[in-house]
Amino acid sequence: MQPKILIIEDETDINQLLSKILESDGYRTIQAFSGTEGLLLAEQESPDLILLDLMLPGLPGETLLQRLRTEKQCRVPVLVLSAKAALSDKVTLLKTGADDYITKPFEPEEVSARVQAALRRSGSAQGQRPDADFLSYKSITLYPESRKVMVGGVELSLTSHEYALLYLFLQAPEKVYSRESLYELVWENGYYGENNTVNVHVSNLRRKIKEAGASEEYIRTVYGIGFQLK
Repeated sequence: MQPKILIIEDETDINQLLSKILESDGYRTIQAFSGTEGLLLAEQESPDLILLDLMLPGLPGETLLQRLRTEKQCRVPVLVLSAKAALSDKVTLLKTGADDYITKPFEPEEVSARVQAALRRSGSAQGQRPDADFLSYKSITLYPESRKVMVGGVELSLTSHEYALLYLFLQAPEKVYSRESLYELVWENGYYGENNTVNVHVSNLRRKIKEAGASEEYIRTVYGIGFQLK
C-alpha cells in the first residue's frame, strides 16, 4: 500500500508543488490549506507522515504540532517546513515533537530524501510490507529479515551501506536516485557534495554483483542525475 502523506501548507503553489513531488515518488497525498483543516484531516485520514508549514491561518503550525503530540497522541512523523533557519527555531520544534525540519526554499530532492528517510525510520516506507519475505529483480533476491542477498545461487558479502543501497534500488526498480538523495537516505546525513562516497559504494556493489556471476550490469548511471536499476 502506498504511504499516505498529509500536506498542511496555506500557499497554494507550494502545496501543489509538494503534492506533485510526492506523487511522482509514488505516495498518496492529502492537502490542507489551514491549521484547523490540517488538524481535522490528521484525525480523519490517519496519514503515514505529515508535512507541516508553520505560518498557517486558523491554527499556527507550532500549536498544531503541540496538539497533535499531546491532545491527539499522534505519533506519525511530522516534517516541519519553514523559512526560519535559525538553530534555536529548529531545536525548539524538534523538542516540541517534530521529526525533521526542512528550510524554505527547498529542493525537490531534499524533500523526497527526508520524507523517505522519515518513513523508513517509522516503518512505513514504500515497499515495507509485513508479508514481504523477499525482494527480487531478475536474478537478484534480497531477504530483509536475514539481510541475505543472492545472485542466482551465490550469496553476496555486502557492507551495511552497500546492502542499504541495493535495498533502496530493489524497492523501486524504475526510480532514478540522485547522489544527493542516496547520501541522505543511506548515510542519513546532510549532503555536502559527497559524490565520491556514493560513487565508490555503487561501484563496489556493481563489482560484487558481477563477480557473483551476473550476466548483465544491474545498476545504470543516469548521467547528470544519479543511478537506477537497469
